[in-house]
Amino acid sequence: MSMATAMFVIKPVSPLIRQCRKPRLNHHHAAHTPLSLNRVATHLPTSLPSAAAPSAAKSPVDDEFDPEVPIEEASTPPSSWYTDPSFLDLELDRVFYRGWQAVGCTDQVKSPQDFFTGRLGNVEFVVCRDDNGKIRAFHNVCRHHASLLASGSGRKSCFVCPYHGWTYALNGALLRATRIKGIRNFDVKEFGLIPLKVATWGPFVLLNFEKDVSPDQEVESDTAAKEWTGSCVDILADNCIDPSLTYLCRREYTLECNWKVFCDNYLDGGYHVPYAHKGLASGLNLDSYSTTIHEKVSLQICEGGSNDSVDDFDRLGAKALYAFIYPNFMINRYGPWMDTNLVVPLGPRKCRVIFDYFLTDSLKDDKVFVERSLQDSERVQMEDIVLCEGVQKGLESPAYCRGRYAPTVENAMYHFHGLLYHNLKG
Repeated sequence: MSMATAMFVIKPVSPLIRQCRKPRLNHHHAAHTPLSLNRVATHLPTSLPSAAAPSAAKSPVDDEFDPEVPIEEASTPPSSWYTDPSFLDLELDRVFYRGWQAVGCTDQVKSPQDFFTGRLGNVEFVVCRDDNGKIRAFHNVCRHHASLLASGSGRKSCFVCPYHGWTYALNGALLRATRIKGIRNFDVKEFGLIPLKVATWGPFVLLNFEKDVSPDQEVESDTAAKEWTGSCVDILADNCIDPSLTYLCRREYTLECNWKVFCDNYLDGGYHVPYAHKGLASGLNLDSYSTTIHEKVSLQICEGGSNDSVDDFDRLGAKALYAFIYPNFMINRYGPWMDTNLVVPLGPRKCRVIFDYFLTDSLKDDKVFVERSLQDSERVQMEDIVLCEGVQKGLESPAYCRGRYAPTVENAMYHFHGLLYHNLKG
């Protein structure tokens, strides 16, 4: 077509696009566009988290999602659940800062003086095993001028603040406050590290971020497990938590997507597997895929496919079980392996997914099998990262508001969204 005959026709905006259009978010600045009346109007306080009464701001879930509508008729949550910064603030306050959250595994604090650190929202924490063998957890913040005390993981006989040298024992007590001669009204017993509720179940370390915790408060493992997993504790204990497994290694991935995008991908009942994971699909009998829903847990089970490998390599075994523990933890049990996925929100459109791998003790020294298995797993993760980051971009498009569920396969995702809805409503 010549320049003389070229024509550009400006078409009217589609009613759907006009209805769905939303302001473009600037992800590099802290200031955010005020939200509409059916969304959170202000940011939540950044003080220590608590389970206090919900804020007076109207919940962002009002009139946007109805979990009472049956899955055959229901729409998925709106894209604002995955893009609005204030929505993440509310999730932290009403989901992550209430109840038990998985934060690591016991192998990270296997011996006295072992420790590891982490962050969830604006909460910095440190978990350690003290000299008496007790696992403890604290806010990782010096009581003097708020410096972070520790970073990463390793071994320490005490925590020494890198800023002014204030020193704390592994039980949280303040041992040394430097250069405070002349200070008045100062009680050293009142300036220990602020404790967090900690418990273990199987190989998992759990934290509870609610306030008013005694430094010496102990929580029974079974109590924490029941509060965390609800009615599914025995099923998980019998089918997933195998004490004969050995901790092997950790892999971490940073994704440019909202944390729920990764969870949704996990909870689609294997819907995406034949399209996105052809290698994985070849080792599974997808026609056998089934999903069962429990109070706080969903279980997806799939039988293994025929093993056509010429060298008898079989990573998946006879059955694969995928357990999702609300809100952000997955346990995957297949063949001789167990791996866990912890999804940590880093922002409205960024999350970190931490994989911990456990293996039957008899195979831990089989380097060929281990390396090949981890390579296969890595390939699946790379495929999922491409999917999830693509979905996030689509969620930010003005063309998308909400979608629909595939009723026969996406039951676990529907259940996840319903749990979120009820938590966020407060």
